[in-house]
Amino acid sequence: MALSGMEKQTRTQGFCVFERLRSVGLRPTRQRVALCNLMFGSGDRHLSAEELYEEAHKAGETVSLATVYNTLHQFTDAGLVRPLSAEGQRTYFDTNTSDHHHFFIEEENEMVDIPLGALKLGELPKAPEGMEIVNVDVVVRVRRTKNASADANG
Repeated sequence: MALSGMEKQTRTQGFCVFERLRSVGLRPTRQRVALCNLMFGSGDRHLSAEELYEEAHKAGETVSLATVYNTLHQFTDAGLVRPLSAEGQRTYFDTNTSDHHHFFIEEENEMVDIPLGALKLGELPKAPEGMEIVNVDVVVRVRRTKNASADANG
């Protein structure tokens, strides 16, 4: 029996997800596979646990918010995603784990990559005794100017 194009794509994508999870030491459970497909199926993204939970439910996946949080923390520990703090208690999870920085658009609660090379850091402070700097995360908070808001509404 021949597979349709969509079936082949789903099987190939599923296999890649299984391999991706196994390669970082995570067992590919149904829920991890479903959440991994949602996270990584559309290129680089920045998602909060709540946003991923909503996407999962819209896709017909039965997962609790606690399971989404636990899975995202497992993905973080395994190096699949990078957590970013932006506002209060909300954490965004970035599928692009390379070193880069972000704009946080306040009105939209949206995290956006700053183009590479657009931010230049000077000297970093010396790490405390017995410590080393592992990563530098810069989040630049932005909001629309009053003129831009008026132009967008008028």
